[in-house]
Amino acid sequence: MSSDRDLERWAAERAPALLARAEAEAVAVLREALVAAGLRSGVGGAPTELRRDAEPPAAPAPRDTRALLWAYCVLRDRDPVPSDVDRVGERRIERIEAGGLAALVSRVPAAEFATEPLTRNLNDLAWLERVARGHEAVLDAVLAQTTIVPLRMCTIFESDAGVREMLERRRESLTGALDALEGRLEWSVKVLVDRERLMEAVRPQGDEADDAALAGEGGAYLQRRRAERGTREAAGRLAADTARQVHARLQDWALDARTRPAQNRELSGHEGEMVLNAAYLVERARTEELRQMVAELEEHHRALGARIELTGPWPPYNFVPSEETSALA
Repeated sequence: MSSDRDLERWAAERAPALLARAEAEAVAVLREALVAAGLRSGVGGAPTELRRDAEPPAAPAPRDTRALLWAYCVLRDRDPVPSDVDRVGERRIERIEAGGLAALVSRVPAAEFATEPLTRNLNDLAWLERVARGHEAVLDAVLAQTTIVPLRMCTIFESDAGVREMLERRRESLTGALDALEGRLEWSVKVLVDRERLMEAVRPQGDEADDAALAGEGGAYLQRRRAERGTREAAGRLAADTARQVHARLQDWALDARTRPAQNRELSGHEGEMVLNAAYLVERARTEELRQMVAELEEHHRALGARIELTGPWPPYNFVPSEETSALA
């Protein structure tokens, strides 16, 4: 009983610190993901440097009253835009046009979005979530109506002239990207398996189990260890084979495909082991065909406890030509 009380007392003392550390780690993952995706401050064109332990300035600086331009995406200047969508900041969505293209932007306060305050704000999980949701809401609304080249979060410009200069400078490659994505959508497919179900499916039966029982206590123990290791390895091969089969089928059918690292279970909250995390570029008109194919694949692998999650459509980040990703992200 005393050990239980000791454990409860230890948990009560450590819980706040553990929760704070977990939140800090979650924020770090989000911030690092933004950096890996090409997080940039358009002010001066240099990447924003993020510090894990950013500290406030020693003395308060005068409040920056400028308005900066948060950019969402690029589309053709003739394409329609929804009139009422969520956004980053409090001001309406604007179009800035040049070279037959249009960038969608909203004006945001420099006091919150210039390099130094932005770096501090990225440590605030609630702030980061609010801004990310606003950015994606605009992309989702526009994507439902037309073709876009999505811009990464925190693509920020100092002025209208800076946006027009970017559109003119990148006009040829942006137009090519829009042509390549015309009438096409990005969908995400994740394959999750139940490791215990897989191990049951490949666990040795019959003679091998009988041999272990006849080998004596010491020999039986070693045989059980070897059998368990072999079972885990066989389950791993079966999981990988399931992922390969699903990906091969969808990759052959889709216009293009990209695989990505499996998501962290603690952060994403998914159940099971993720063995495939992939994106597929699909003709908009074939959406229902994709849904049916995924349902058939899930039914085929259901006996092994596999689940296949289809989500989308998403802004086509994974299929924007690489030169645009590097230039505009």
